[in-house]
Amino acid sequence: MVGRGLLAEAAPRIASLGARAAAIVTDAHVGPLYAEQLSGALQAHGLRSSVVTLPPGEATKSYASLEQVCDAVLSARIERSDLVVALGGGVIGDLAGFAAAVVRRGVRFVQVPTTLLSQVDSSVGGKTGINSRHGKNLVGAFHQPSLVIADTAVLDTLPVREMRAGYAEVVKYGLIDDARFFSWCEENWRGVFAGGPERDEAVAQSCRAKATVVVRDEHENGDRALLNLGHTFGHALERITAYDSARLVHGEGVAIGLCLAFRFSVALGLCPADDAERVEAHLSAAGLPTRLSHVPGGSGTVDDLLDAMAQDKKVKAGALTFILARGIGQSFIAPGIETDKVRAFLMDESGASRS
Repeated sequence: MVGRGLLAEAAPRIASLGARAAAIVTDAHVGPLYAEQLSGALQAHGLRSSVVTLPPGEATKSYASLEQVCDAVLSARIERSDLVVALGGGVIGDLAGFAAAVVRRGVRFVQVPTTLLSQVDSSVGGKTGINSRHGKNLVGAFHQPSLVIADTAVLDTLPVREMRAGYAEVVKYGLIDDARFFSWCEENWRGVFAGGPERDEAVAQSCRAKATVVVRDEHENGDRALLNLGHTFGHALERITAYDSARLVHGEGVAIGLCLAFRFSVALGLCPADDAERVEAHLSAAGLPTRLSHVPGGSGTVDDLLDAMAQDKKVKAGALTFILARGIGQSFIAPGIETDKVRAFLMDESGASRS
């Protein structure tokens, strides 16, 4: 469900799922704004309700936090027919969803995403998980939510940096296979940020695009990997920055990764240079980073980047798989890319960064 003001209607919609209890998982930023209100509304609709609050930030997607959430859910006597409610951004959604997947070998859960990034990406599709010291999202499960409630009005108070980060994922859908949507983004991105009807349209279209792919390939055995356009580079940058959100948040890594994927496609002779320049120009206009030099504190050495990419979930038989593009809206899965070609490209990019 997508629209303004939906959070006020969340309790009866959640109650309609037939559970007797709900454990709300949130963070210290979102919790004070919405958690007690939602908990009280659920209790008014007959659901026993509890709240567990975690620190904000990517570092929360950890084994320690998973243990804390699982213990809290069990302490709240949540049964398989009950609900875990993820109230927050992508970190909370991924973590709470994974806890729901493993507690009692599977409890139902509801996503109430409160960031643009989580509304258009992580809350839809059933991917849940935590990070490992080896890389991002390497421990997790596929576990589909019973309901997703995306209240676009809660984004009105989102810091502009987080809006920009989420917007990178919106743009991604146009770059994958919908050139018309990318053109729409170029014309309407200011309305998305301002909270006009363009925001609802962007969220709804992004969810439709993702759902279409997930229905075809829920467990990422095929073309669901297209949704990772820009993420091989982006996840590597997140690992190198130690998931320090002061330096880089996920959507910023994705923005740089999208530009790198298009420039790499140009370097391989696959994509017109004009398309790569157009992608960079749009993301830059929206206030997003587009180059390795834009990572505060640096993006590591080429060997650091290659080592981080070697842990990517799309690696098969030790060979790197990239999502590349023949143009805007023409992305494809490119398995078995030679490491030497990646190294040469990153050397060029690093050289451009220093100049």
